[in-house]
Amino acid sequence: MPPLLDASASEAVAPCCPPLTERPFTAEEAETAARMFKALGDPVRLRLFSAVASHKGGEACVCDISDVGVSQPTVSHHLKKLKEAGLLTSERRGTWVYYRVEPSVLAAMGRLLTLTPAAA
Repeated sequence: MPPLLDASASEAVAPCCPPLTERPFTAEEAETAARMFKALGDPVRLRLFSAVASHKGGEACVCDISDVGVSQPTVSHHLKKLKEAGLLTSERRGTWVYYRVEPSVLAAMGRLLTLTPAAA
């Protein structure tokens, strides 16, 4: 599964897809964007994504965000889906896993849904 962003370049991270108003998506771009939107289409995943994105310092320990009304195994399942969609990264520190939404992910999501000047 390709991630939302192309991280093959060291610092420069490019979005998967152009803005919706720029041109029609290729089949691969549509698959990638659909995977992202599908991951965010679940209320629990959206709450977890929001909890990580809004957490102080831009990262959150799973112990800080697991109170979303479902069991811990279900939280882990949803976090895994968000990672597979390229929306989160994680790092294990001791017994805890810390999740981060890279600023480039939020920027790419914003660009995807932004109206381009030519379409305005």
